[in-house]
Amino acid sequence: MFVTDRRLWAASVGLLAALFAASGAIQAEDTKAQHSAVKRADKKDKFWVDRHHRFLNRAKKGEVEVLFLGDSITQGWEGSGKEVWTKHFEPLKSANFGIGGDRTQHVLWRITEGKELEGISPKAAVLMIGTNNMGSNSAEEIADGVKAIVAELRHQKPHMKVLVLGVFPRSAKASDKVRDKIKEVNTSIAKLDDGKNVKYLDIGDKFLEPDGSLSKDIMPDYLHLSKKGYQIWADAVGPTLEDMLKK
Repeated sequence: MFVTDRRLWAASVGLLAALFAASGAIQAEDTKAQHSAVKRADKKDKFWVDRHHRFLNRAKKGEVEVLFLGDSITQGWEGSGKEVWTKHFEPLKSANFGIGGDRTQHVLWRITEGKELEGISPKAAVLMIGTNNMGSNSAEEIADGVKAIVAELRHQKPHMKVLVLGVFPRSAKASDKVRDKIKEVNTSIAKLDDGKNVKYLDIGDKFLEPDGSLSKDIMPDYLHLSKKGYQIWADAVGPTLEDMLKK
């Protein structure tokens, strides 16, 4: 009788341990799922709000075949890249939904609670986001944020193709620490390419010198593109984007 009780006690302890372990795993997963890069967030400053409302008004007009989503580097199509945009992307009925300073969580909010996709049915979206998360999130978390955006785009617009661009290189030297983090993010988000609806393209090397450094001629502040940089971007994605629009 004593042996039987002891076995029952051991089995009970084992079961409880397994339950606690499972509970801990679930809690760890929940914590991971709630990190800042995937938690939808808006901003309250006037510049951001005004630009968001501008996008809503643009969406009401319709006729958006190609949607560019991102941060200040995407917004820059209206600045240093304006001439290049007019030549290459206006004929494709493109819309620029880039906002300076945005991180993955802000783009997530804009396409969900912010309803920026309502009223439009683009054939393709070009996504380039994540560089502003570099200082506050791990590479894994940044990749999670990009993946969450792509999942939401696919959910809302299942017939829309998504071109995911690798995070562009930044910082002057190839040996600068942030370069390794960018590579880690890009290695992860490259797996989003499904060969059908989502295409991944890393054009970062096209901005670099042979030794891996960035020149001010391409990125004057080692982050934002010059007109020459935007021309490189347009030339690099043009064939892929045109192919996506045909399918």
